[in-house]
Amino acid sequence: MIGRVVTVAFEGVEARRVDVEVQVSNTGGVDAAFFIVGLADKAVTESRERVRAAFLGLGLALPKRVVVNLAPADVKKEGSHYDLPIALGLMCAMGVLPADALQEWAAVGELSLDGRIAPVSGVLPAAVAANGFGLGLMCPETNGPEAAWAGEARILAPRSLIAVVNHFRGSQVMSPPKPGPMVEGEAVPDLRDVRGQESAKRALEIAAAGGHNLLFIGPPGSGKSMLAQRLPGLLPPLSAEELLQTSMVHSVAGLIAKGALTRARPFRAPHHSASMAALTGGGLKVKPGEVSLAHNGVLFLDELPEFTPQALDSLRQPLETGEVMVARANAHVRYPARVQLVAAMNPCRCGYGGLGKGHCGKAPRCQRDYGNRVSGPLLDRIDLQIEVPAVTAADLALPPPAEGTAEAAARVAKARAVQEARAEEAAASPGLYLNARLEGDRLDAAAALDEGGKALLTRAAEAGHLTARGWTRTLRLARTIADLDGSGPVRRVHVAEALIYRRTAAEMAPAF
Repeated sequence: MIGRVVTVAFEGVEARRVDVEVQVSNTGGVDAAFFIVGLADKAVTESRERVRAAFLGLGLALPKRVVVNLAPADVKKEGSHYDLPIALGLMCAMGVLPADALQEWAAVGELSLDGRIAPVSGVLPAAVAANGFGLGLMCPETNGPEAAWAGEARILAPRSLIAVVNHFRGSQVMSPPKPGPMVEGEAVPDLRDVRGQESAKRALEIAAAGGHNLLFIGPPGSGKSMLAQRLPGLLPPLSAEELLQTSMVHSVAGLIAKGALTRARPFRAPHHSASMAALTGGGLKVKPGEVSLAHNGVLFLDELPEFTPQALDSLRQPLETGEVMVARANAHVRYPARVQLVAAMNPCRCGYGGLGKGHCGKAPRCQRDYGNRVSGPLLDRIDLQIEVPAVTAADLALPPPAEGTAEAAARVAKARAVQEARAEEAAASPGLYLNARLEGDRLDAAAALDEGGKALLTRAAEAGHLTARGWTRTLRLARTIADLDGSGPVRRVHVAEALIYRRTAAEMAPAF
């Protein structure tokens, strides 16, 4: 007899359908044989021991021969979430459950040795995929509130195999779980705490308004990290679509606790010792990296030149395309990675550059060598590169600024509303309305320059200060500055300010 149930295999945040077929027979040798076929990894093949122990705890004796087929056979099966569908298929094949009981269900879950169903990662994308298959999803009780966020999907969240049997026999029918709570993100420090640094605050506000990448360059203690940590407070909460996208990545990574989601934008700040795989994703089972975990949020790289050049350059493609493609010999795994990059660096290794207290005695060579650890192509993708000078005693003695995060966030929200309205008129994708993502005809229409602005930008390009990418990014930046200014056309003054922020790190370092 054969029992059948549906489960999923994860390829990035996408869940691909896998059919589990279980055949049992009481013919064969004295010892019971349990085979799992279909390109299964070690965690999947170990399912037979967990299933065997769980059935023993239920008082069920396995048939002499069990064959489990995971189809399609050419798709690699990884993870422990195959335990539950294998056990359910075996129950159907043995007659413990009705043969048609699981026709309308997909299942994911890991088994404990006593028959309890343990939580697994990736339940949210599994629920979305099951709904797309026209099926409900059976998942661990702990994962039920997470799966319930998948819109109209039917969810069944049993605690154990006994609960599954009782449900389908009608002796103890389970109710569908409710979605987990929507929680507040971590408290974001206020911009009012930063004394002085008005130019840097202005750059931070522009970056938040248009979704632009930002680099702070300055000596230790000048407030670079403080400024970066206050950026999330200027950003609006995630939209419903962005919340689902971000939560699916976090679900695959196992970062959703008790089904709780948050509309606060992700803020990831990996240590500079992070490897290329840690930043962009990879490993034996191709887990999402920091750039994907920061999807629709902020990726903060402190001490930028201290990252390995290979790790930094691996970010070049995600910053352009908004996704990461991890290539393997037998598969290509795609993760979303649309982030706002914020970075901070000292002007040289000693920290102080060539001028001022504690200046470097090896300047300017030390500054040049240190800045060269960050490649030109990566710098070309950073729209704003701003000098953050040392904070003086006079700055520290000043009273707290009159404006803080709330006032700046209000201006940012107003500028973003203008961009969203512009995108709606152009029938653009809802997720691509920010100025930092404008391209092609939409950019030409939105950032049409007056004669003075066009002449200034042309002179900058002819002087060799702008690449073709730099031209495009300057237009985007000028459009954001104009939006903050409440201006319809992009004028010369907006282009001039945008060009100031497009200076490279190498040009700015000697100022220290």
